[in-house]
Amino acid sequence: MYIAPLAQLIESFERMPGIGHKSAVRLAFHVLNQSEEAVENFADILLTAKKSIHCCQICQDLTNTEICRLCSSPERDSSTICVVEAPKDVLAMEKTHEYKGLYHVLHGVISPMDGIGADEIKVKELLARLSDNTVREIIVATGSTVEGEATALYLARLIKPMGIRVTRIGSGLPVGADLEYADEVTLIRALEGRREI
Repeated sequence: MYIAPLAQLIESFERMPGIGHKSAVRLAFHVLNQSEEAVENFADILLTAKKSIHCCQICQDLTNTEICRLCSSPERDSSTICVVEAPKDVLAMEKTHEYKGLYHVLHGVISPMDGIGADEIKVKELLARLSDNTVREIIVATGSTVEGEATALYLARLIKPMGIRVTRIGSGLPVGADLEYADEVTLIRALEGRREI
């Protein structure tokens, strides 16, 4: 139905999360209607982002420097680490302006059905951060999915014997919800209502 280059462009957009066929077609035609300079600029921005953004050496959040701005900030409370599933969850938590500690991004959750174990996410990196005895509390803010809950319990079993308090974000997030879609008030209530695991 489409000429080969257009079909490839549409297929590329369809591979993006949340983009169905109709949206992919709209985006492809939008790109074709742009000037060559605008398309080249967009392509350069994509390449630059891909090449320059990587994980922070400490918290595993996305950054374009060795250590992200939150880990390098002297104003953050280094005795508390909030563990989240993905970089977008850090942004969601930061929108509350309530949490003043540090973060650790797992880049996923334990999901045996999908072949994802603790070795496939950033658990070792989290444990390495706990060796200097400065952390007093770990707040597990994984989603309330089955995988998020399983990951929270796994982390609690690993960390509690180290003498570190492990809490779970409290009510306010509906079961099966992601932090990305929660509003600030809901996240504030979830932080305030966290409980020990």
